[in-house]
Amino acid sequence: MTLPDLLAPIGEASATTWLRPLTSAGPNDGDDNKDAGGTESGTATKTRPKTKRPNLYRVLLLNDDYTPMEFVILVLQDVFNKSREDAMRIMLHVHQKGVGECGIYPYEVAETKVTRVMDTARKNQHPLQCVMEKQ
Repeated sequence: MTLPDLLAPIGEASATTWLRPLTSAGPNDGDDNKDAGGTESGTATKTRPKTKRPNLYRVLLLNDDYTPMEFVILVLQDVFNKSREDAMRIMLHVHQKGVGECGIYPYEVAETKVTRVMDTARKNQHPLQCVMEKQ
């Protein structure tokens, strides 16, 4: 069975219109935005709203005279994924200057890291303080 035999019940005019290639001229020659019925047709476009970058927050460690330096290094390695050398550098900066930046994160991440540091310090009975501030 051939394609014209399959389309015979549809009718000759409908079959030829349906099979008309998109590039050939048809009943609406030259007017690409109108279909055979004369109504407008086209692609609906929707503009996407631009997403705003989240605010970033600095996570800071505060110096105290009681928390051991080795504990601070371990916290920096565990919570902030710092290398031993980076953790040592940040710990010394906190010790000498009174405050040191551990990292810059979106709000939820910064809040989680501050909470983890404070919980770890409390569990180990150290007065280490960690805060976050908007950058």
